[in-house]
Amino acid sequence: MMQSSWTLKENSTGELVVTVEGDAWEKAQKKVFKAAKNQITIKGFRKGQVPDALIRKQLGNDYLFSLAAEEVANDALRDGIKEHDLTLVDRPLLDIKEATKEAVVLSFTCTVSPEVTLGDYKGLDIHKAEVNVTDEDVQAELEALQSRYADWVLKEEGQTAENGDQVVIDFVGTKDGVPFEGGAGQEYPLELGSNTFIPGFEEQLVGVKSGDVKDVVVTFPEDYNEESLAGQEAVFNVTVHDIKAKELPEINDELVQRLKQEGVETVEQYKENKRTELVNRKEKQAEDEFENALMDQVTANAKVEIPEVMIQSEVDRMYRNFENQMQGSGFTAQQFLQATNQTEADLKANMVPEATKNVLSSLVLEAIIKQENIIASDEEAEEEYNKMAEQYQMDVAQIKAIISIDSIKGELESRKALDLIKSSVK
Repeated sequence: MMQSSWTLKENSTGELVVTVEGDAWEKAQKKVFKAAKNQITIKGFRKGQVPDALIRKQLGNDYLFSLAAEEVANDALRDGIKEHDLTLVDRPLLDIKEATKEAVVLSFTCTVSPEVTLGDYKGLDIHKAEVNVTDEDVQAELEALQSRYADWVLKEEGQTAENGDQVVIDFVGTKDGVPFEGGAGQEYPLELGSNTFIPGFEEQLVGVKSGDVKDVVVTFPEDYNEESLAGQEAVFNVTVHDIKAKELPEINDELVQRLKQEGVETVEQYKENKRTELVNRKEKQAEDEFENALMDQVTANAKVEIPEVMIQSEVDRMYRNFENQMQGSGFTAQQFLQATNQTEADLKANMVPEATKNVLSSLVLEAIIKQENIIASDEEAEEEYNKMAEQYQMDVAQIKAIISIDSIKGELESRKALDLIKSSVK
């Protein structure tokens, strides 16, 4: 038999008190006593044959009660959560308040999902930006294609370098007259105006000729990833070998055909294809910005105090995603941290604002789902499973083994809640 009470305190933390008595408590005591009897060894007695009274005297009732309390704790917690409809967001802390042969009183300190007080989330005066793709946008895509297949042609001796030209250089960087690590290169092809190098470097090479030797003086940015150079002045001794100008190919069907893109054989087909791509890209961007603006307003209108543990949990999830992304690109998270002169703690600290926003949005959407009685059906979940299986070229059974139906339904219900907000704008 179990009885429980729940007292919410501050910052979504409360105390769940469960009293376990009767058969459940008696069985737990017998079980742990039997286990102790089979394990304990006392001189003069065979293992498992030690008299009960002697075992109790040696171990003590408090110790046996603590073992029995741990035996019933999981069931007590589960029943208490169910009775009071609690959603735990962290592992609870157990304290045995009182234990006798007749009953045990367990106290669980629990952090629960916080209460959300919704503000306005319907009829918001926010609208999606109109999407417009101009002829200039399409022309820019053509020029990008033209630049992609450009040739670098050596300029005549005596001609100067201009923005857009490529200079082939040797360089050695020094600070206070001393070369620093990573500050040298040989026959490096640098396109002027590409902003590849430190701000101010490329501008000082405009006007040079092949054979020139020049000192380029720059100041490293304050946020430069090498701490010893950040904000410091440095001098690069630069030797110019070659200067090359970009020779653009003619925009014609032959240029387009170099792409070997199915269904795109002419300039007009390329322009039509690019216009469709640009419309789709801008539509998605406008939709994303619209949804973000709506959620920013909806969450700003709501009141909720987020437990720190929820934010930290989201930070941990984001960091695991970051590790997976790095691994997918052929690097490790540690290599990235070393290259950017950061620690794991630094990166996680930078994730906190986004993590907070994610948790807040999730909590507010959950509150709207509850308020509006939004439900995703089994049929809708099955349809979503089929879509995912097709998208990832996997069997539905494989997808189901990875993602639970509750997760699928939760995602569908969140989408429905967002659609409700979007469809109700003024």
